[in-house]
Amino acid sequence: MAFWRSLAFSAILLPLFIHGALCFYLPGVAPQDFQKGDSLQVKVNKLTSTKTQLPYTYYSLPYCAPEKIVDSAENLGEVLRGDRIENSRYVFKMREPQMCNIVCKLKLDAKTAKEFKEKIDDEYRVNMILDNLPLVVPIKRVEPDSTVYQLGFHVGLKGQYTGSKEEKHFIHNHLAFTVKYHRDTLTESARIVGFEVKPFSVKHEFEGKWDEQATRLTTCDPHAKHTVVNSNTPQEVEENKEIIFTYDVEFQESDVKWASRWDAYLLMSDDQIHWFSIVNSLMIVLFLSGMVAMIMLRTLYRDISKYNELETQEEAQEETGWKLVHGDVFRPPNNPDLLCVYVGTGVQFFGMIVVTMMFAVLGFLSPSNRGGLMTVMLLLWVFMGIFAGFASARLYKMFKGAEWKKIALKTAIMFPGIVSAIFFVLNALIWGQKSSGAVPFGTMFALIFLWFGISVPLVFVGAYVGFKRPATENPVKTNKIPRQIPEQAWYMNPVFSILIGGILPFGAVFIELFFILTSIWLNQFYYIFGFLFLVFAILIVTCAEITIVLCYFQLCSEDYLWWWRSYLTSGSSAFYLFLYATFYFFTKLEITKLVSGLLYFGYMLIASYAFFVVTGSIGFYACFWFTRLIYSSVKID
Repeated sequence: MAFWRSLAFSAILLPLFIHGALCFYLPGVAPQDFQKGDSLQVKVNKLTSTKTQLPYTYYSLPYCAPEKIVDSAENLGEVLRGDRIENSRYVFKMREPQMCNIVCKLKLDAKTAKEFKEKIDDEYRVNMILDNLPLVVPIKRVEPDSTVYQLGFHVGLKGQYTGSKEEKHFIHNHLAFTVKYHRDTLTESARIVGFEVKPFSVKHEFEGKWDEQATRLTTCDPHAKHTVVNSNTPQEVEENKEIIFTYDVEFQESDVKWASRWDAYLLMSDDQIHWFSIVNSLMIVLFLSGMVAMIMLRTLYRDISKYNELETQEEAQEETGWKLVHGDVFRPPNNPDLLCVYVGTGVQFFGMIVVTMMFAVLGFLSPSNRGGLMTVMLLLWVFMGIFAGFASARLYKMFKGAEWKKIALKTAIMFPGIVSAIFFVLNALIWGQKSSGAVPFGTMFALIFLWFGISVPLVFVGAYVGFKRPATENPVKTNKIPRQIPEQAWYMNPVFSILIGGILPFGAVFIELFFILTSIWLNQFYYIFGFLFLVFAILIVTCAEITIVLCYFQLCSEDYLWWWRSYLTSGSSAFYLFLYATFYFFTKLEITKLVSGLLYFGYMLIASYAFFVVTGSIGFYACFWFTRLIYSSVKID
């Protein structure tokens, strides 16, 4: 079902574009109007922890469950994220405050007490949803009138009784909800614009025999105007302890309109550092642009003029520099098939990223559409397969290859196959932990169908079209006998120059990378796609320019083996990305479990691999354009 919902989602993208032209904010659902007294159903989502990165379903803990648990329909992205949205026993009446509502009473045994303690130790948070808005805990900052929002509330906390050194576990069993709404003065209907909670741990007490419908609590009684305002008498988590779950709900009228209800969650208080990131990246681009301009306008102009003025054989024999290797510069590289595959894969990824960025910048991937970003990226990856096949086949034919079907199959299988192997291993680890983050078999089948049923055929279609077109003609002829490459200076060593070439592209993105990692691994929203789009554009220019500069120096030293080096020069920025991810793991995260650490490094390895093929392909095409340009500008005798 998740697969077919994903296809339906892709089918409605065109109408969404039309709607987006009229309104920047594109919600995941249409606005819903509520009249006073209307039922409000609170849904529960996964339990999350930044310490383990392993999500669990809400009812994996023995919380109060309704008579029948109903799963909400999740899209492909939600399933892959581990979202499991279900109904709950928390039901409100619109604009009708409630106090001390009893949800249920639970008696802990050894097993359930251990489960709660483990989740409290790992700092798990409970996530809920009302009218597609996530539940948040408002946290006041030191500065006046400044509030930040934490997604979800903690299952519980650890603490000590006064005068005791023994650490105990306490559960948040009383929830004080606040529902904010914007009222239409004409119709008296209202729309929900905020969903907040203050969790408390309270050891509830009651008199007489327990009756969930009639029992009145002595610790929380609206008739006696005795409400919960603190956790001074907390509810301990121990075997044979009884826990009574309760909640309050109040309604507050708000001036915030429905279309702006996400603004508080997405508010950037540190936008200055993003501008610093842009300025930092622009400085790198300006530096490289200056070098490229110097090469193109001064050095090359002088060289080309000099070469074109050579008349005598004696003068021709005195040639030095990049023109000497004109007979070898377009000689096919070692492992040309592999290069074609990686270039095609890079084109596929590049197309996916560009179109995704366009959707995001225009507001089509609002966080209210949970899983939308991942769903769109997967579908775009699949449909961009046609460009992967086209690019790899075009390059393959230029290398005088004849078996286009073989290259198409390798392009369709290699990168997804490697990523799938890593993904299956990680998914097995998640299955072993009984986490909701494990991808179900139905979703796995949908992913395989997307790959082999759609992506692979599209790669073959693209390869067929690309191979049928006339081969790209080189501007100069290639000699039959390869020219000997002279001994190179130490700084032109391939490994050294490749590693140096990756520093600047990484430097252009590393500040924004911090915010991306934080949003992924610390459960925060990332919605500054405008900044990200600028940084990506700067990354493209940086990769292209650093590769052109180093390629020119390489050719000047009479080394014509530029094909693979151009790809690896900018692609090596992925190595620094993985090093930074390692640094981030040890300095910003509190992951201690082995499985969680393996998940982190496994997913960051996939991300680094994808970054490698994208940046490598950008550098390759920049160098390819540069070499064709300079060698087509000189007269070759």
